[in-house]
Amino acid sequence: MQARHQIFLGSVVLLGVLTIAPSARATCGSANCFLVTGTQEGVSASGILTVDLSYRFISQSRKLSGTKEVSEVLTPKVDFENGVLLLDHHREIRTQNTLVQIDLSYGLTPRLTLAGSLPIINQRDHEHWDDVGDPVDEHFTRSDGSSGFGDVRLGARYALIVKTKDLLTGAVTLKLPTGAYTLHDSEGAINEPTIQPGTGTTDVILSAHYAHQVVPARLEWFVSAAWRDGRKNDLEYQFGDETVANAGLWHKAGDRVIWSLQVNWRHTGRDSFLSQVVPSTGATFLDLTPGLRLETSTGTSLYGFVQVPVRQDVNEVQLAPRTALLLGVSKSY
Repeated sequence: MQARHQIFLGSVVLLGVLTIAPSARATCGSANCFLVTGTQEGVSASGILTVDLSYRFISQSRKLSGTKEVSEVLTPKVDFENGVLLLDHHREIRTQNTLVQIDLSYGLTPRLTLAGSLPIINQRDHEHWDDVGDPVDEHFTRSDGSSGFGDVRLGARYALIVKTKDLLTGAVTLKLPTGAYTLHDSEGAINEPTIQPGTGTTDVILSAHYAHQVVPARLEWFVSAAWRDGRKNDLEYQFGDETVANAGLWHKAGDRVIWSLQVNWRHTGRDSFLSQVVPSTGATFLDLTPGLRLETSTGTSLYGFVQVPVRQDVNEVQLAPRTALLLGVSKSY
């Protein structure tokens, strides 16, 4: 059983495939990568601790209306202090997301793995025109981003079916409200919810993953899916539900190099504030993601992925990512 788990470690289920809270779904735009990394998702052998450190960079500057590029993106401001939505308040320019995360997993039994994610850096640099349409107060600012520790995720993954060439796993994850969600903008008001490091909600994430080895330890295809329920925080802001699906394959070339190719689909529902739908929230994205992993002689894995948009469909007008980069290192003890 232990050897079999190690064989499948290359692709097994995400600790909540949804490492995307918040994601590219709302007014000012923030993003994370949603893909199978193949290092922090496995069912570990008993007593094995896996530590994964990853860096993610996503630049959102593509201005969309539905699926079409436009010259201007006007989005509302969520005025928490007065309990209203100020429509067409921001003219969006760009959001740059720089994220660093530590993932930990520990094999409690041959089939059960406990896991946690620590988003230690959530840096979101944001540029927009504020108070659009006001002849006195309209101004450009790049001071309304945020930075801080994000929302921790704790979960468990269980191998439901383990066969020579097939593996089915399921996972349950809790996203905890550990990140700040009431940081202020340059004018002293509570900043936009999707720019904040945290959401202020406790969310449940359910996920499943199936993998089939075509050639044992050499060639494998996989599919996975996850769902996160959108919750309301104490500011009366409710995030939309989120669904993710992935499909792909990996191939081991030689003793140390593994390449992969996957398709990633994600749908986020609309957000609401005081039971009112927030415009320019909710989207559907389809990405193509090639990746490469190097296994060193010391047991350390180095990996990198580039996420390329295939189709992006947003509600109303929003900023969307052009490309995303994920780099990481993983080691088991």
